[in-house]
Amino acid sequence: MAAVDGLGDDGFGRCLLAEIGSGGVDTSAVGIDATRPTGLYIKELLTGHRSRMYYYRAGSAASAMGPDLYDEPRAAALLAGAGVIHLSGITAALSDSCLALLREVLARRRDGQLVSFDLNWRPALWRDRDPAALQTLANTADVVLAGADEAATVFGTGDPHCLRDLLPGPGTLLIKDDARRATAVDRTGTAVAEPALTVDVVEPIGAGDAFAAGYLAGVLRGYDQRRRLRLGHLAAAATLVVPGDHGPPPPDTVIEALLACPAADWAATTVTSAGVDSPALGTVIA
Repeated sequence: MAAVDGLGDDGFGRCLLAEIGSGGVDTSAVGIDATRPTGLYIKELLTGHRSRMYYYRAGSAASAMGPDLYDEPRAAALLAGAGVIHLSGITAALSDSCLALLREVLARRRDGQLVSFDLNWRPALWRDRDPAALQTLANTADVVLAGADEAATVFGTGDPHCLRDLLPGPGTLLIKDDARRATAVDRTGTAVAEPALTVDVVEPIGAGDAFAAGYLAGVLRGYDQRRRLRLGHLAAAATLVVPGDHGPPPPDTVIEALLACPAADWAATTVTSAGVDSPALGTVIA
């Protein structure tokens, strides 16, 4: 796994670089901008498992990224060699050059390389920009991930099959229906849906990105569609039960048991901050 991004030459940037690198991510292609600050957002915790986000990304180091990233040998090599390149609608919102970079990545992908695109609708970032570009980006990607609610806002519908008609390009269209289910629809219209786990939510921010990470990890491991969806749900659940934006996954033995368990056992599984309780495991695993 590798990160290609822009950070400021400041404490925020150094902290992020160290934190991401400590997780085993190759950060050698992350550019350090001496003149622009590190972009950031602040999360305000509210009552009732709610939070509010404040974005401070205008003029950030990341907003200066553009297609010239391919002129950097290390970044170009990582992009060319990646099995999956994951793009975000947030990046497209930052600047014209960032939008151009995403278009360049989609245009340059090699045979056999998969490019995923997470809609990641953030209305505060699009106030002075035209979000119409999101449909073209989504329709050009290989895998598209979106929440049903945000898809309804941006594309006019959150229905997986209606979205499939609107976006015929991607090999897989994956729609997350909040805490109920995730549905993957291929180009033939064949749908695979997997219910979300029952989770004792501590804080919801970060669950969508965690789901994407779990699902794409399943793609790289060659899992079938149902296992990919389950791995996404497990990654999201691990984030939902911690106050931060990401949580540690369950042990590999727990993950494997849940990926393979019957539908009834999956439906009866509960995840809390104390661990996982499932008939597939026979006990609570912390």
